[in-house]
Amino acid sequence: MRLLIVGRLTGELVTASKIAMNRGAAVTHADGIDQGLATLRARGADLVMVEVSLDIRRFVTALADERIRTPVVACGIASDAKAAVAAIQAGAKEYIPLPPDPEMIAAVLEAVAADGRSFVWRDPAMERVVKLAEQVSRSDASVLITGESGTGKEVLARHVHARSNRANKPFVSVNCAAIPEALLESELFGHEKGAFTGAVARRIGRFEEANGGTLLLDEISEMDVRLQSKLLRALQERVIDRVGGSAPVKVDIRVLATSNRHLAEEVKKGTFREDLYYRLNVVHLRIPALRERPADILELAGFFAKKYAEANGLAVRPLSRDALALITKSPWRGNVRELENTLHRAVLLASGAEIGHDAVLTPEGDSIGGAAGPAERAAQVAEAATRGLVGRTVADVERDLILDTLDHCLGNRTHAAKILGISIRTLRNKLNEYVQSGIGVAEPGSVRAVAAYG
Repeated sequence: MRLLIVGRLTGELVTASKIAMNRGAAVTHADGIDQGLATLRARGADLVMVEVSLDIRRFVTALADERIRTPVVACGIASDAKAAVAAIQAGAKEYIPLPPDPEMIAAVLEAVAADGRSFVWRDPAMERVVKLAEQVSRSDASVLITGESGTGKEVLARHVHARSNRANKPFVSVNCAAIPEALLESELFGHEKGAFTGAVARRIGRFEEANGGTLLLDEISEMDVRLQSKLLRALQERVIDRVGGSAPVKVDIRVLATSNRHLAEEVKKGTFREDLYYRLNVVHLRIPALRERPADILELAGFFAKKYAEANGLAVRPLSRDALALITKSPWRGNVRELENTLHRAVLLASGAEIGHDAVLTPEGDSIGGAAGPAERAAQVAEAATRGLVGRTVADVERDLILDTLDHCLGNRTHAAKILGISIRTLRNKLNEYVQSGIGVAEPGSVRAVAAYG
């Protein structure tokens, strides 16, 4: 963990610096905004802690203009509430009150180091992959990690780095698919001042930032073929050329790469260089899709249920037997990422002592099993609504059908209107009538807490 502290080193900041170093961080200091920017251009950092009295907005804006994505937290005296709010509004991710609390600083450092990702597995299919990853982690061999989107390729890459001989050196990740082609070269190799419009100063690239450590080239299949040749030279000769530079720069890095495509097929199509493919593919780790490792589904579901209960200040509740059965049989086309989002949603929607299957829904409010389509759901709702109709008025039956359907759709008006076979305008008019009569109506994302009718 590389921490940059920007501000005058008063007693409180000195204490914060010592706490961070005791927690394993490599701390660098800059007196002000301009020196802080210069340090980031020249050395990089994983986290910046800025004194709240400085111009944080200018600092954050400058980082955005130069595409430096290092997270920023503000720090200041605990009683300065207005300054704390202003810092967050200016773009700081967090505010750390001074004098510093050792546990708070440790939590911030841990959160940045973990990057919001935890490596959890249990299934034998995944165990084989992890075992191979750990076997090769201490070498400097390039590793190609493949798998469907959302399977956890970057998480596995971080696991390899954490168990390598470079674990105490930087881990730098570049998403080749997220950076425009025209900018990716300078992002990787850096640039000299004036090399192109917007190059206001010399800046090192990700290769130099990762020097001594590990560089992850995420989704490398998205890299343009012309840039691939420059990457190949960097891997072969361990030297890079900054954009606009006049002399090569030596680097000492271990390279990991990920792809959700079959690179051998991309080579056949001519979109990926064969020599680069073999240079990267010294060791190949293929992560199975989540549906191929059922034990991981249950392990991850329990992990995410606990994680998001704690994150939202809710009691940790187990998943019911029906919910577990539903989760296990889902195809999880979005893999771990989809499962995580589903469990986060389930934690928020569930009521009672357990997380039931009725809380395990898609973002649209459908069952994740996908067994029932709109027509089937309409039939189920109609069947339930026709029970015990004798002695009731048509208006009462219509009202119950509309409100029950809206509850079933978690307040989603558009979805409910489709099931009922009426226009959204008609549905809204009916709901307005019910509200004016004092009848409870489900809001989007919820059901009625109390039935105010009948």
